[in-house]
Amino acid sequence: MTQLQEHARARYATVGSANFSIMLAVLAVVVILSNIGASKGVVIGPIIGEFSIITDGGFFLFPLAYVLGDVISEVYGFKAARLGIIVTFVLSVFASLVFGIIIALPGFDDDFGLAKQEALELALGPVPLIVLASLLGFLVGQTLNSLVLVRMKARFGERSLWARLMASTGVGEFADTLIFCAIAASVIGITDFPTFLNYLFFGFVYKTLVEVLLLPVTTTAIRWVKRNEPSYAG
Repeated sequence: MTQLQEHARARYATVGSANFSIMLAVLAVVVILSNIGASKGVVIGPIIGEFSIITDGGFFLFPLAYVLGDVISEVYGFKAARLGIIVTFVLSVFASLVFGIIIALPGFDDDFGLAKQEALELALGPVPLIVLASLLGFLVGQTLNSLVLVRMKARFGERSLWARLMASTGVGEFADTLIFCAIAASVIGITDFPTFLNYLFFGFVYKTLVEVLLLPVTTTAIRWVKRNEPSYAG
């Protein structure tokens, strides 16, 4: 095999190392915390005149899930990325069920206890619908993100890392944002179409822009993991 052919060949590591386990754990925590934060509607602005940006409380955290998804897909391949998606999906459902049990448990009936119960219901009560929105969006978006990245890697090998990161991000983030916003909008109080479009457009633009800005960090992380994975023949 020539040096050019060796460079073009797509390589992947096995998932038995601590690196994969750590990234999988962080991915699950990021998505669960994003689900909780997303139950709060956030208004940033006015930006220009009376125009404001509509988003949710998980906006600053969720792009990290796609960065981790990119690293896992690039280094470990689609099967590992699919495992990460499934594990995160199951743990998010489990967290939502736990929130429901906590709310349903009988609490103290004094004023302080009733106030805490009401606060829990307001804060965590909408989370199951947010979780549904997040999980469906995450499931479709991350799967498309991983498929695009892995297919491009199969074609170009180790070359053009930035191109497959950009392409996979655009496809995955749009699908994720569209599904999530369509379900979550009414939960956080968005009831009219112009506000929904604002929520959808800036959600997609923001998440994509963050990933573009973090591209040097993502590529550096990918190269570091590749160098420190004994099973990666890169």
